[in-house]
Amino acid sequence: MVKIYRTEDNIISELQAYDEGSWINMVAPSLEECVDISEQFNIDIDDLRAALDDEESSRINLEDDYTLILVDIPSAEMRNNRHSYTTIPLGIVLLENTIITVCAEETAVLKIFIEQRVREFSTKKQMRFTYQILYNTCIVYQSLLRNIDRKRTEIEERINETTQDVDLVDLHELESNLVYFATSLRANGVVLDRLTRYGRLRQYSEDRELLEDVIIENQQAIEMTQIYRDIINGTRELMSSVINNRLNNVMKYLAAITIVMSIPTIISGLYGMNVVSEGMPFADTPWGFGIITGITVIICIIALVVLKRRKML
Repeated sequence: MVKIYRTEDNIISELQAYDEGSWINMVAPSLEECVDISEQFNIDIDDLRAALDDEESSRINLEDDYTLILVDIPSAEMRNNRHSYTTIPLGIVLLENTIITVCAEETAVLKIFIEQRVREFSTKKQMRFTYQILYNTCIVYQSLLRNIDRKRTEIEERINETTQDVDLVDLHELESNLVYFATSLRANGVVLDRLTRYGRLRQYSEDRELLEDVIIENQQAIEMTQIYRDIINGTRELMSSVINNRLNNVMKYLAAITIVMSIPTIISGLYGMNVVSEGMPFADTPWGFGIITGITVIICIIALVVLKRRKML
């Protein structure tokens, strides 16, 4: 799908045909659409389709007629029957009077521009538009990182109630999301660093200030990712300790019950041996069974008290 947009007086409108100062937004484009755009603007087809390959890494390519900026943006997906996050490439092609964005799916990073929720947004200012895209990418990263931390908090709040195996799996999924984010954010940071050094790209003073803001926000997202990873590691260790402690308590309880139950077993085993009754206490007494039972109960009670004081029950 290929759509063309252009801003006039801070109002964005969709065009039916290309015009100078336009923004060409390509979302999961077909091969025919890529070939048409490639031939129209003299762009290498491999560069134009680079963003459609999930394995592409963030980079900048400076060509004679255009500049390709490839960055990773966050994306939602279903993984192991759970709502998770990953990263996908976003390609930004800068030409003399046109900017082209290529992505494998619709993304909130670009949707905000179509919905006119960005101030001082103009499709005619390619570098500023590019930096606004990168800035919004950092903001989306930070928003998703806060969502991940909220999910981690929900899991942590359930530790005192019932901790299940699924909670450990959920924590692992959250940590996997952070790994993807950390890798992509560091790669994006390299691209941002190169943007500050390339003199070929036409930039104004306010554009450089915006680029500095983007670098700061990207670094903040990297720090948030590292902090949340450390917190998740601590939460997982806490959950493991709680599970082990509950298991130890259950084992202590079962051991105490086993000790108490072994007392009547031992006594009944001794009196159940095939020997003569002479010499067996209370063997010839009419109330022998009741007396032995009472003594057994008393010994069991004493054992329960001793185990209770030793905090085994």
